[in-house]
Amino acid sequence: MEMKLISQNENKTTFLAKGTSPAEVNTLRRITTNKVPTMAIDTIEIIENTSAVYNEMLAHRIGLTVLKTDLKSYFVQADCKCEGEGCARCTLQLTLDVEGPCTVYAEQIKSKDPKVVPVHSKTPLTKLLENQKLKFIATAKLGSGKEHIKFSPGIIYYKGNPDIKIGNVKNVKEIAEVCPKQVYKVDGSKLKVAKQQDCILCKACEDASKEIKVNTNNKDFIITIEPWGQLTPKEIISSAADVISKQTKEMIDAVKKIK
Repeated sequence: MEMKLISQNENKTTFLAKGTSPAEVNTLRRITTNKVPTMAIDTIEIIENTSAVYNEMLAHRIGLTVLKTDLKSYFVQADCKCEGEGCARCTLQLTLDVEGPCTVYAEQIKSKDPKVVPVHSKTPLTKLLENQKLKFIATAKLGSGKEHIKFSPGIIYYKGNPDIKIGNVKNVKEIAEVCPKQVYKVDGSKLKVAKQQDCILCKACEDASKEIKVNTNNKDFIITIEPWGQLTPKEIISSAADVISKQTKEMIDAVKKIK
């Protein structure tokens, strides 16, 4: 498989994967969503809450707070030496103690590990009026999207790499205007492809002219990752590859035991 970066910004990364198959790309998508571990708040002890938000709703908001994740420093509890009991190698304590009047933001949550902090600092948790208080102790752990969506590192989706063939097109301006993603450009009397990889395969251009054919193949795919912020796109793909490799090895070992 060959990978080539197409575009990247703070919220989205798109790359071209060549020489693969729908099964492999879909496996990457499913593993990323369901198996790549990230850190999230799992339990919370609310010591004092006199805000207008009920404890259950407040715990829900806090649990969905996106946390930066350091995969090198923490283990999934099932793989930790504590055997799921909870220790500094697999869990992290976070606290908050504030008094109103103020709006309580995620950035006010104090973490014992400076590498694991809220990604979106201005995520509002609740609003406190004068003399109202909020105090809690929360415990974060590594988990996967299969357990709860709050552990999922983001969304990933893909499409076949468009293959656009242009024949003797006469209504070039009409074709360029009918494309919703402005894939084409007019060069004199000719129609040319300007942004092939922006094509969404709607085939509106095919409907406007029989001289245009838009196809895809089953070997090249455009993959897009929109991370929530716990991990970088590179960390997400690397971690997904590690999970696939581990599961493949486990399957091979299981097959070898069959007599």
